[in-house]
Amino acid sequence: VQLQASGGGLVRPGGSLRLSCVAPEVTLRSYAIGWFRQAPGKEREAVSCISADDGTTFYEDSVKGRATISKDYTSNTVRLQVDSLKPEDTAVYYCAAEALSDSCPVLTVSSWGQGTLVTVSS
Repeated sequence: VQLQASGGGLVRPGGSLRLSCVAPEVTLRSYAIGWFRQAPGKEREAVSCISADDGTTFYEDSVKGRATISKDYTSNTVRLQVDSLKPEDTAVYYCAAEALSDSCPVLTVSSWGQGTLVTVSS
């Protein structure tokens, strides 16, 4: 299933953003969901992940302590809140479902959706 990320924009350093990703409920309850980002000239990297049962979360070291991943089953949305944004957080952010497992990390993605651009600049 292809997921579309939204919520990006231009933010000043130190600011916050909440990114969203809507997925079918069956996907949220069956597969791990991950957030990824790709900065200009760099490879895509994993940022965060939440397991299907919400029991496990993962954060990449550079966002640990600044990011929170969560699910909202009332709107079938996975959110990534990132605080204290830094210029190095500038990237296109993607969300994706793990195709084969309910556990983190997300390693197998059947199809990537369009990401959302986050620009951190003064």
